Amino acid sequence: MPDFWLHSGFHLTEPDENGERLVTDDLLRAFCARPELAPVEESCANERALFASLQENPRGSVAGARIDSLADADARDNYRVFLRFRDLLMRAGSIERAYSALFVAADGSALDFSSHGLPPLFAEQLAHIAVRAAIEPCDDPLVARAAELFFRDQRANIDEGRVLLADQETVEMSTRPDDGRYGNLGRLIAEAQTPLKRVELDVLSEANGATYWARDERHDTVLAIHFGQPGLKALCRVIAAWVLRFHGVATSITPVRAVERARLRWFTGLDRHSTRILNALYNGESTAHGGTSEEGQLLALLELRVQDGEASSMRAGDSCFLGVAMDEDRVVRLKPQNLLLNLPFRRNA
Repeated sequence: MPDFWLHSGFHLTEPDENGERLVTDDLLRAFCARPELAPVEESCANERALFASLQENPRGSVAGARIDSLADADARDNYRVFLRFRDLLMRAGSIERAYSALFVAADGSALDFSSHGLPPLFAEQLAHIAVRAAIEPCDDPLVARAAELFFRDQRANIDEGRVLLADQETVEMSTRPDDGRYGNLGRLIAEAQTPLKRVELDVLSEANGATYWARDERHDTVLAIHFGQPGLKALCRVIAAWVLRFHGVATSITPVRAVERARLRWFTGLDRHSTRILNALYNGESTAHGGTSEEGQLLALLELRVQDGEASSMRAGDSCFLGVAMDEDRVVRLKPQNLLLNLPFRRNA
């Protein structure tokens, strides 16, 4: 079985009796060693001492006065943020419970993520570990590549009906003048004037999928998610694994070409834009925006059915439809937390 995403933090966690990934001291040490906190040449003695103490005992209490004693204002702010995150992890005990606590209150209602005073980076890091655990074990490179959508933004390109997703950060790096990996060809991706197949990024397929394992953290492969493609089916498998992980509900998820308004009783967008589009379709409203139809931004439509009717608020034969869309800049930014909050599952299931 191939191993992958060694820098995700997954390998620093341990499973509990239910399969959730426990927050370990080694994981806390790794978070504390991020560049925002690791001492630099200009760091004062108090900052160095604080860092060393947290490496020795990552769960140790830190008095506010000790943070105030740091000479650098940025260091003080960074440590306050990190300690809020660390304390949330310690209270939760597992990665899955910590991720849920960022978005879901104890009564099941939605939480405003900004109320935690944490940057989105931390939510992405937890999603990275959680989705890695959800698809474990994984021997399908397309599933692993599709799972990257849960924690990395993508840039979409539409090429004669094909929907191709490239890693957004990789695309941005490739357009920099001092980046020699892709040069002018990479710039063509960002300008959306050239199909991705003409750029030196490999479109991952069943034929060449094995190459992913040697480049899993380079983020330089392209995923095709148009209807009928194995990449879209792989995304369905990732979503089903995520739902099972967080809800304990087994589902079947399949791509669909279109859906009639009458069938949109249950639906949720996997991003802000697909949510708006599906809401407009449900309400019979125009999706015209800036003279064009927003429906053109809807890249994929998926149908979810539960295999355990007792766990769902849906009636027999009902479906919940999921949407994936790009924004005006063709960026696909999935919000995995929507799958925690917006599915028609009973909270006590």
